[in-house]
Amino acid sequence: MTMARYVTMMALLYSVGILFQGCDSDVKCRDDNGNEVDWYILYKLPNVNGYGLSYLYMDESTNGWKVSTKAINSDSGTLANTLKPLLDFYKRKTEDHGYMLYNDQPPDLYVRPSASFGHSKGVVMLDKQTGVWLSHSTPKFPKYRTNDFWPDSGSVNAQTFMCVTYSYDEFKEIGLQLKYIHAYSYDYDIPKTFHDDLRCVAQRSCYPKEKPWFRVKMLTSMNGRKFSSFAKYTRFGDDLYSGLIVNYFEQNLYVKSWGKMRGPLSSNCSSSIPHHVYNVIEVKFLKNESFSDTVDHSKWCVTPDGGWTCIADMNREKSQMKRGGGAICTENLAVVKAFSSIIESYETCELASSHSDAQDREF
Repeated sequence: MTMARYVTMMALLYSVGILFQGCDSDVKCRDDNGNEVDWYILYKLPNVNGYGLSYLYMDESTNGWKVSTKAINSDSGTLANTLKPLLDFYKRKTEDHGYMLYNDQPPDLYVRPSASFGHSKGVVMLDKQTGVWLSHSTPKFPKYRTNDFWPDSGSVNAQTFMCVTYSYDEFKEIGLQLKYIHAYSYDYDIPKTFHDDLRCVAQRSCYPKEKPWFRVKMLTSMNGRKFSSFAKYTRFGDDLYSGLIVNYFEQNLYVKSWGKMRGPLSSNCSSSIPHHVYNVIEVKFLKNESFSDTVDHSKWCVTPDGGWTCIADMNREKSQMKRGGGAICTENLAVVKAFSSIIESYETCELASSHSDAQDREF
């Protein structure tokens, strides 16, 4: 083989390698093995009995919870595999790649977003073909412009994550949902040729200016799975769950939110709404070990008698009635069963009534 032919062949192999490397780096949700998945849900356990970095995982193929063998901060776990296009972008500024990181508790300790911004946390990454919307409940995640994406404080409490892979076109609607949520963007790079609404949210320069102060949109994943996205702006003025979600599902709703709130809302058993909203107090995982909502910072809700499960941004708390936020919901019986099965205890109507009476007497 002549030197010229050798150089030509090596150049060809190199270009093919780059091509395949680009395919491997497509922006999609990925599991512990780096395989592409249409969607997944993670439930990181609290730092109880040494579980602080352990997590449960589910996707379309698992038919419920699966215990991951990796730590949530692993550089080869589900989150690292999903975030790889972002971490690569930091290094080589991939062309036609966009991202936005948003969090009402950003990694920068000196930044305190105004309460006018939504109580929401998430990652958006996309190219001109596909993208992911990773919604979660973890303060200061992800750390940015570094491969060390997991915050030091992240091991303490339980957290939830939901990733869905969408086509590029669907991010026009996702941008509008984030506009209603009024997400606080703390790092972004959205090319000017990408969707205007998404770019506007990333720049923190747009929000709803007229009624209705909420938006519900059906989103379609790359594999055709339907997800209902709920978003409410601050001027909606009501609880996300009892004021919006329960009215759409028309089923009793069981809500898991943070247990250390200044003004918690009791379970809603009012006769003015046809279906009740119950606060989940305790969940049970692994070896029948239970933990309370005081170490569980996750936000989710489920209709055990229906087919819906939502991974959400918000707590059931008085001050959050006046803040933006949202939820992404899937109608999937395996997911409903997985979440319903971990509910150990919840606030009954009788207990909620006694709490309400005590509050009435106090004030």
